[in-house]
Amino acid sequence: MSEAIGAPPGRSKRLPFPAPHAKIMDMKFFRAAVFALAFLSSTYAAERWTPEQANSWYAKQPWLIGSNYLPAYASNELEMWQAETFDPKRIDLELGWAQNLGMTTMRVFLHDLLWKQDPDGFKKRIDTFLSICQKHHIRPLFVLFDSCWDPDPKLGPQPAPRPGIHNSRWVQSPGAKALDDPGEYPRLEAYVKGVVGAFASDDRVLGWDIWNEPDNHNNSSYGPQDPKDKTERVLKLLPQAFAWARAANPSQPLTSGVWHDVPAAPGAEIPPMAKEQLDLSDIVSFHNYDPPAKFDSEVVWLDRYHRPVICTEYMARPQGSTFQGILPVAKKDHVGAINWGFVAGKSQTYLPWDSWQHPYTDRQPPVWFHDIFRENGTPYRPAEVQFIKQIDGATKQ
Repeated sequence: MSEAIGAPPGRSKRLPFPAPHAKIMDMKFFRAAVFALAFLSSTYAAERWTPEQANSWYAKQPWLIGSNYLPAYASNELEMWQAETFDPKRIDLELGWAQNLGMTTMRVFLHDLLWKQDPDGFKKRIDTFLSICQKHHIRPLFVLFDSCWDPDPKLGPQPAPRPGIHNSRWVQSPGAKALDDPGEYPRLEAYVKGVVGAFASDDRVLGWDIWNEPDNHNNSSYGPQDPKDKTERVLKLLPQAFAWARAANPSQPLTSGVWHDVPAAPGAEIPPMAKEQLDLSDIVSFHNYDPPAKFDSEVVWLDRYHRPVICTEYMARPQGSTFQGILPVAKKDHVGAINWGFVAGKSQTYLPWDSWQHPYTDRQPPVWFHDIFRENGTPYRPAEVQFIKQIDGATKQ
C-alpha cells in the first residue's frame, strides 16, 4: 500500500433519502443509511499526510529529544498504568528530571488490555499523565501496539522482575492469543479508536506510534511462544490499525518505526513489513543502536521519503551508540532522537540484552546498557547529563 486509503468515488454525494412527503421513513432503510455513513466516516475519515503537511508540522516543533519512558516503579506498561499501581507523584518527580535535561518528548507505551479493563479509568489516567507532561513542557509519543517480549500479557498484579535479566516482564500488545484470533480484532479496533479519538485534538500529544517492531520474533527470549505465522498476521493487521487510528481524525501524525537495517543500495529490496511501515506513516521513524556513522547513513537513506525523521530508539553504550556520539549527528541531520531508557528501575534495562542468556544475578555489567538516572535521580554518568543539557540548550532560541 503506497498511500493511505483515499475517499471513494462519489463520496460527497448525498444518500437517497425518501421524499419529504412520505408518511414515515422506513426504519430498515434508516438504519442502513446510518450504518453506511458510519462506515464511510470511520474508513475514509482521513488520509495519510502529504510530505508537505508532515514537514509543515515538523517545522513547528522544537528539537524532539527525549527517552522511552517507564517509571522506576513499573516493570511493564500494565504496571505503569493500572489503577492500583499508577503513581502520578513518582511520574511528576521523574519528568522533572527530564525537563531539567531539556527534553521535549517521551515515548510511552499503552496496552489494549488496559482499555478492555476500564476504558474510562484508562482515559482519565492518560489525561492525568498528559497534565503532568504539560507541566514539564513534554509532549509524549504514545505507542499503541508492541510485538516485543512476553506474548502472554495478563491484567492484575505483575510478577516481580526476574533477577539479573533485561526487561524481564515487558509484555506484548496484543498478546499471542488475541493476535491469533480474528474475533478479538473488533476489541482492538475499539481500543485504537477509543484512545486516539479521546485525544485526537489534544495539543499535549505529540503523535501516535501505531506498532513497535511489528515483526520482532523475540528469538533470544520468548521466541517459541510467539505464533509461527506472527509476521503474516501482523502484516495484515498493521494497515487496519493505521486505518482505525486515522478514523479518529487525529490532529497528530501517525508512524511506525522500521527497526531492521534498511538497504543501502538504490533499488535494493525493502522487507515487506518495513515497506508497509514506511508507506503508511505520516512521519518516518526508525530504531538504530549502531555507532554514529551507521546511524548517519540510515538517516541519509530515509531522507528519500522527504518526510520528517525521528529515531525512536537508540543508545546502547557497549555497542557504540552513545549520547555523545549520536546526538550531534541527529542535531546536524535535524532528526528527532528518543533514546531507550530513562530511569533504572524494575525494567532492569541497564542490563544488556544478553542477560537473557547470562543473567547478572551476582554481578553488575561493566557498563550500563540503557538508562540515564539511578532510581534516586542520580545520573549514571554526570558527564552525559551535562552533555545532553549542553547540546539541547544550544538548540533553544
